[in-house]
Amino acid sequence: MAFAVSVQSHFAIRALKRDHFKNPSPRTFCSCFKSRPDSSYLSLKERTCFVSKPGLVTTRYRHKFQVGAETGGEFANSGEVADSLASDAPESFSWSSVILPFIFPALGGLLFGYDIGATSGATLSLQSPALSGTTWFNFSPVQLGLVVSGSLYGALLGSISVYGVADFLGRRRELIIAAVLYLLGSLITGCAPDLNILLVGRLLYGFGIGLAMHGAPLYIAETCPSQIRGTLISLKELFIVLGILLGFSVGSFQIDVVGGWRYMYGFGTPVALLMGLGMWSLPASPRWLLLRAVQGKGQLKEYKEKAMLALSKLRGRPPGDKISEKLVDDAYLSVKTAYEDEKSGGNFLEVFQGPNLKALTIGGGLVLFQQITGQPSVLYYAGSILQTAGFSAAADATRVSVIIGVFKLLMTWVAVAKVDDLGRRPLLIGGVSGIALSLFLLSAYYKFLGGFPLVAVGALLLYVGCYQISFGPISWLMVSEIFPLRTRGRGISLAVLTNFGSNAIVTFAFSPLKEFLGAENLFLLFGGIALVSLLFVILVVPETKGLSLEEIESKILK
Repeated sequence: MAFAVSVQSHFAIRALKRDHFKNPSPRTFCSCFKSRPDSSYLSLKERTCFVSKPGLVTTRYRHKFQVGAETGGEFANSGEVADSLASDAPESFSWSSVILPFIFPALGGLLFGYDIGATSGATLSLQSPALSGTTWFNFSPVQLGLVVSGSLYGALLGSISVYGVADFLGRRRELIIAAVLYLLGSLITGCAPDLNILLVGRLLYGFGIGLAMHGAPLYIAETCPSQIRGTLISLKELFIVLGILLGFSVGSFQIDVVGGWRYMYGFGTPVALLMGLGMWSLPASPRWLLLRAVQGKGQLKEYKEKAMLALSKLRGRPPGDKISEKLVDDAYLSVKTAYEDEKSGGNFLEVFQGPNLKALTIGGGLVLFQQITGQPSVLYYAGSILQTAGFSAAADATRVSVIIGVFKLLMTWVAVAKVDDLGRRPLLIGGVSGIALSLFLLSAYYKFLGGFPLVAVGALLLYVGCYQISFGPISWLMVSEIFPLRTRGRGISLAVLTNFGSNAIVTFAFSPLKEFLGAENLFLLFGGIALVSLLFVILVVPETKGLSLEEIESKILK
């Protein structure tokens, strides 16, 4: 899933830097790249237009970097360009002034990853007669599937609902609400007296995920200095992977405690409280304030004053200083041009036509195969898989899960280092081949290699490592590159919904299918799907290494 994608922003930034020097556009008309609430992983080269005096328009090309989400994070609404406030020269800043506006939103990503890791251990604790501390521990496969996937269904609902209200709420309030939902979800889940209340808590927590994965990347991108945006965005995505590792670690410490699953899920409570209090102390995004002015939601002068005060606070400068005033004036023109250009865009059906349909097939196919090859199940059920694969003690299974989390983090950096050197297709082909092999090894273990538990551990490590150099990061990198400019936002919106939907379905279905088919046949099925996805990559997915975004649109899609 997209939560495992910790490096897509880094990839897109490197590609766009290359584009800038290799293929600068000769066009001089004013055109601002659109960004929408569904493009959390996209980095864009924005043409920002400024009017210096009546009748004279000068066009300056800048690289603007946007982010997202695994998964799952999303872009700004209503044509807003998610970009830090621009000026002619790099903005001066102190690192101390940007730490808190980064850390508190990034906690939303950490809590997302934490849920994934914690659930792996919590499912073992919940179903144990000796450790669950409940009388309702005997779950059916369907009930277990609902417990595990409940947060994903909540995230799907949250990501859909936020589409229409994000501009009204603003990034700060959206993240405060996400923190409250995280808090309530953790408390209700940790204190649940029965299964139904537990599922309500899981759904609420997931709803917080949906809001946080939209608001966090936007707040960071809109408030940080432009010259360090790529660094902070990449670090924010890394928080998700760190959250997964933290969840595995907490699970390993609490697995032998009676009712330990309550502590595993409840651990998110203080983190969510810290996130909420931190976001409460921060100002609203200056660019969102300017967007509200452009949308006619209030007096321009009032919103510009609020934006200047917010920016001054974010940078640790005196209220209403001249630097903030100039940056706000520049940003207002950028937002206004982008918003007006967005209103003139085409209809939604364009994404299903011509070159756009080809891009949707490539991008949508990648994020679909990313999920239906079993990736959500391997992470959420890692503890259960290891336990049935020979590590009968729950503590042993959770400790091996921690090793898997560390390995996942390391392989993420391998992908960062090699994607522009080797290209997208070689990593996809090699990684997906390894995924298929690992799934067949897991199937073989359950069939006739049961006396060799290290085979299961090796297969899981091979799966995680191959996923992290292929489907994990590269699927979202390709999605950010492949869609034409005009339909990029809508195309990625469909890719996000495909990702969340297929993730939730696969995670829910794993336990019932495992019960119905048997573990050996289920992994054999996933292995077969992996072979189909390998064929899809070989026959359908193009190589975009070394191509500018304009070249991808003109040479590959047309």
